[in-house]
Amino acid sequence: MNRNKKMAYLLLAPSLLLFFCFLIVPILMVVILSFTTNDGYGGIEYTFSLEAYKQAFQALYASIFFRSIIWAVIVTIVSLIIGYPFAYFIAHAKKWKNVLLFLVIIPFWTNLLVRTYAWIILLKNDGVINSFLMAIGLIEGPITMLYTPFAILVGLIYGFLPFMVLPLYTSIEKLDKTYLEASEDLGAHPVQTFFNITIPLTLPGIVAGCFITFIPALGIFVVPDLLGGSKSIMIGNVIRDDFQVNLNWQLGASVSILMTLVVLLMIVFFIKLSGDKEAL
Repeated sequence: MNRNKKMAYLLLAPSLLLFFCFLIVPILMVVILSFTTNDGYGGIEYTFSLEAYKQAFQALYASIFFRSIIWAVIVTIVSLIIGYPFAYFIAHAKKWKNVLLFLVIIPFWTNLLVRTYAWIILLKNDGVINSFLMAIGLIEGPITMLYTPFAILVGLIYGFLPFMVLPLYTSIEKLDKTYLEASEDLGAHPVQTFFNITIPLTLPGIVAGCFITFIPALGIFVVPDLLGGSKSIMIGNVIRDDFQVNLNWQLGASVSILMTLVVLLMIVFFIKLSGDKEAL
């Protein structure tokens, strides 16, 4: 081993140590915990058991998990539909590019919890939206929006839209404009150029945006708690309750592991779908 390689390993050692201690070790602890036994009082008995996984596959958990996946997919698709034109506009805005990017980043300066409480003020029966619609005569009585799936989806889309816009902007910004010019010179319609040139070349940004939007949207519990109420919980709420309320750490750990495996399988599927073999 030459000196340069030794230096490289020495420089990487602190990062690898942190990675091992704060990512690998906690995951291993959760995996081990999922196979232990609950003593019935919230304690842990270190005897091998598959009871937590049997409970995790019950119909109730399966239905909540399926609902969470559907909602996360909807949030990802809507964020992509909204975010792509906006990212495209930012990438081609010369004078206002920095201002628009600043506006996209501003929400990160405020905690998601605070921003979600703001949506309660907007969506409740006597909130801003209903008061405005009744004031201009469009509706006679308030529309129930808060504590519904609609409120959850709105809150999730609002919360994770910047996660979609930023990778899309980066991918569109790096797009080689000569391909677009060549397509125009060959007589292609702008719509044809967009779907045949722009979309394929920005596919890595689309895939990255979908990943970092879908994964947190699937596991979040704050937004469903505040905007959805007890009847519209997601899998993140189930995991939180198993650990903090029911004191069934084994069940919470097993559901977490199963959710992680499903996410990893979906990531592999989308990478294969995008044709990026180097990422696997």
